[in-house]
Amino acid sequence: MKTITVAKSAGFCFGVDRAVKMVYSELEKSPRVATLGPIIHNTDVVNDMMAKGARIIESVDELEPDELVIIRSHGVGSEVYRQIEEKGNRVVDATCPFVSRIHKIVAEKSSEGYYILIAGDANHPEVKGIVGHCDENCTVFKDNFELKAFFEKKYEKLKKRVAIVAQTTYNIVVWEECLKVIPKDDPDIVIFDTICNATQARQSDAETLSKEADLMIVVGGKHSSNTVKLYDVCSKYCKTYHIENGDELFALNLPNAEHIGITAGASTPAYIIKEVQTTMSEIQTGKTEEDINFEEMIDQSFKKIHTGEKVTGYVEAVNNTEAIVSLGTKHTGYVALEDLTDDPTKKPSDIVSVGDEIDLIVVKVNDQEGTVALSKRKLDEQAGFEKIMKAKEDNAVLEGTVQHVVKGGVTVSCYGVRVFIPASQTGLPRGTELEQLLKKKVQFTIIEVTENRRRAVGSMKAVLSAEKEEAKAKFWESAKIGDVFKGTVKSITSFGAFVDLGGIDGMVHISELSWKRIKHPSEVVSVGDTIEVYIKDLKQDENRISLGYKKAEDNPWEIFKAKYNVGDVVKATIVSITSFGAFAQIIDGVDGLIHISQIADKKVENVKDILSVGQVVDVKITDINTESKRISISIRALLEDSADNSAEDAE
Repeated sequence: MKTITVAKSAGFCFGVDRAVKMVYSELEKSPRVATLGPIIHNTDVVNDMMAKGARIIESVDELEPDELVIIRSHGVGSEVYRQIEEKGNRVVDATCPFVSRIHKIVAEKSSEGYYILIAGDANHPEVKGIVGHCDENCTVFKDNFELKAFFEKKYEKLKKRVAIVAQTTYNIVVWEECLKVIPKDDPDIVIFDTICNATQARQSDAETLSKEADLMIVVGGKHSSNTVKLYDVCSKYCKTYHIENGDELFALNLPNAEHIGITAGASTPAYIIKEVQTTMSEIQTGKTEEDINFEEMIDQSFKKIHTGEKVTGYVEAVNNTEAIVSLGTKHTGYVALEDLTDDPTKKPSDIVSVGDEIDLIVVKVNDQEGTVALSKRKLDEQAGFEKIMKAKEDNAVLEGTVQHVVKGGVTVSCYGVRVFIPASQTGLPRGTELEQLLKKKVQFTIIEVTENRRRAVGSMKAVLSAEKEEAKAKFWESAKIGDVFKGTVKSITSFGAFVDLGGIDGMVHISELSWKRIKHPSEVVSVGDTIEVYIKDLKQDENRISLGYKKAEDNPWEIFKAKYNVGDVVKATIVSITSFGAFAQIIDGVDGLIHISQIADKKVENVKDILSVGQVVDVKITDINTESKRISISIRALLEDSADNSAEDAE
């Protein structure tokens, strides 16, 4: 049985489809439209545009005043943009995003000092445009033989780093041969894979089909680079003809063939492919079984889509503000960043990649312009809201990222749904700045759901309270006097510091913070400090935990006892003066009393006449009362010892 099969990826690519739609859209607004070169390498489409008023110009100089100029999908060099700006005409840039990516690459690498190598046809408008972004610091090569010659004869003399790109429609078979002649592991050579994925798919599908077919028909403009490449690919495996439309089939002396394959270049609209298929069926004798997949594709291309409808699309391109999606219909789909995610830190490329299949909701259809606004986020929200409602039923703990601070609280993103958490449910003290929660992951439960409005209210406080109660229960199960903890100082009062032990608080009294006399706990600790404490006392019925902070080994009295004895002479600093004497610090935390009778070897009426605060004096330790922790020291004893020694020397 004779069959006619159309390649899966035949016809318009995303970039061409986008450019053609832009032209027709502008023609509906005004006939004063000029395209900088033919917008597409297809005579039928170009003629139709011209019939509607479009004008083809070859240079910016040909532009008429107030005429809109459209840059075709092939793109142009930076100089052309400058000329248009100087001319003052309005411009619509229909450069294919994949071509724009190459422009960006070569411009950046040129500015970094790289020499650019471009795989492609030097006379092709796309390649000319790429060259126009290289500052002429480049070479175009057509195949692996020219690339090999470059590396053998010019590379060493060039003494520059090299960046290699390819025309988006470059032959993938030849590109693979080019990769083989590039020096391996050379850090001064960077290679960018810039062949359009649609081109790769089109050439791959055509190659597969031509291997199975007896005859291949390649449909597309005679000057279309990618169509010529398709012809080259197919002619390796079977008899192949290159035509522009169905009428040309009648002029060909086609051989008899059982299996006929049809493919088409990126500039060939679906109706011409259909025309070629129908004409071929008429020429062939007998019943022709048309390719079912193609019929589905044709039917789909005329399918209506409606707002609110769920659709499946394939990501064709991704830029900084949106993803461009193919729906298999006559429409070009656009998913804005805010319809991809509600996370302001994300870019479209963080969410989807070229080639991804994604489910979407139709937000708005514009049949006149052939565009449709789509949303992934809304679909995610629908599925996510079902999970939110289930979490409410199960009282489950959810996790999400705080996205915004709003009036009265914050919003958290979870399963693609925005959950509102009132300030009173954040667990933060009243008056605390909510901005500290921004971009942080938090846990919460759902406390209220309004299904018809898709509104959900959450509580972080409920989770914190549950965690605290769990921590308390766990603490009281095992805690005992003497246990050591690392905790965080939560608050400070005049009488002590409250320490979070991990969900339960204990208090360190001011007397337990330091061996020295302190007036306020802030002299020792600050809120937020992590300190090591130990349990001094527990009263579960009162929910009271008394903590100790000062260490026994740091007790200055123990240090004093270990180092000093009665009769030792030490230096002491006067720290206070009373009517009956003066207190002097021997070591940090330990003071001794110099009684008024021990200040001098004569009667002292007023201590301040002899001593002052801060004065350092030599004293003798005359008594140590361990039980009452009192120390007596004397200046007089030293004076008397000195007098006795002098008398002995005199004898």
